Amino acid sequence: MAFLTIGFLLGLAAGFAPGPVLALVISETLAHGLRSGIKVALAPLMTDLPVIVATVFILARLTHFNHILGIISLTGACFIGYLGYESIRSQGLRLADGQRAPRSLTKGMLTNLLSPYPYLFWFSVGAPTMVKALQLDPSYALAFIGAFYCALVGAKIALALAVETSRSFLSGRMYIYSSRVIGVVLCILALGLFRDGLRLLGFALICG
Repeated sequence: MAFLTIGFLLGLAAGFAPGPVLALVISETLAHGLRSGIKVALAPLMTDLPVIVATVFILARLTHFNHILGIISLTGACFIGYLGYESIRSQGLRLADGQRAPRSLTKGMLTNLLSPYPYLFWFSVGAPTMVKALQLDPSYALAFIGAFYCALVGAKIALALAVETSRSFLSGRMYIYSSRVIGVVLCILALGLFRDGLRLLGFALICG
C-alpha cells in the first residue's frame, strides 16, 4: 500500500507540474481539441520504458554501494523538494494562445524525450524506489509504477478536459490550492528521501 500511495502522489505531482509536456497538452487542446491533448498526455507511456529499464538496471548493481545510493537519495530529495517548492508557490498557469503549428503524438514523444525531467526523476527518485520495492516483492514495484503512470497520465488528461471546458481553471483558485497541497506532500516525501540518504551515508545517529 505504501508504494502504491507514493507512486500515486508522485505521479499526480508530475502530472500537474508545469513543464514542456504539460505546455504541449494545453496548446494542443486549445489549437486542435481534446483528442490532440490526450494524445500528448499519453506520450510518457511510449517513451519512458527505456529510461526506467536503464536506471533500474544501473541502480540494482549499486545496491551494496551505500555511499553512492546515499548521494542519489539526497539528490532525489533536492529534486522532489524543488518540485514541492514550485508547486507551493504556484500562481496558476498561463494559457497558450492556440496559434502553434499542428502537433501529433510523435511531437509529444519527442518533447518528453528531450525534457530532462523524466531522466532526473527516474535516476534520483523513481529507480531507487523501484529497486527497494523489487527487493521486498515484485508486486510492490508493479503497484508503484502502475499508480505513478495512472496518476501522471490521468492528471494531464484531466487538465486537457479542464482546458476544453473552462479556460479559467488553470489560473483559478482550485488549481492553485490543489497545487499547493501537492507541494506540501512532495516536501514531506523529500524529507523522507533526505533521511534515507543520510542513513545510507552513515549518519544513523542523526537520523535516529
